[in-house]
Amino acid sequence: MIDAGVIGEEESFELIEGEIVMMASKSIAHDVIKSALAMTFARCISDDLYVGVENTLQLGRDVLVDPDIAICRRDIYKTADPRAFAQPRAADVLLVVEIAVSSMDYDRKVKARLYAQHGFREYWVIDALKRITWVHLGPSAGGWSSIVERGPGETLTTAAVPGFAMRLDQIV
Repeated sequence: MIDAGVIGEEESFELIEGEIVMMASKSIAHDVIKSALAMTFARCISDDLYVGVENTLQLGRDVLVDPDIAICRRDIYKTADPRAFAQPRAADVLLVVEIAVSSMDYDRKVKARLYAQHGFREYWVIDALKRITWVHLGPSAGGWSSIVERGPGETLTTAAVPGFAMRLDQIV
């Protein structure tokens, strides 16, 4: 579609089960949290992992997503065609994070279902204004076995990145 001129290269969109979903521009609240998370994750990850910031992941023929942050194994980029999209298996993606200002319902419903169906082991949705995080664990075709709400003053940690710890109320 980009090659045909239907969508411009600079336009932000996702392909969700064959439907083009245009993405809104990001606010300061969104960018501050995304940047702080990316820097902290980068300090903590091992050499075999990659902190993807708005990287496009192709989950199926009709699914392209651009999570705000994805902690992935570097191997998915080593042998891939550089003109293609990364096509991770569930085991390649350790954590996916979506940060929302206006897309809360979309991220908590549509994206949560999609990531669970594809077997991603952990998914966070962060409300950028209230700084509340919903941590999703235990993916299955039917959803998540656990969704825990973390307040802004609670420390976020993940088994995906040992040593990572952050409180959203401390981000300036």
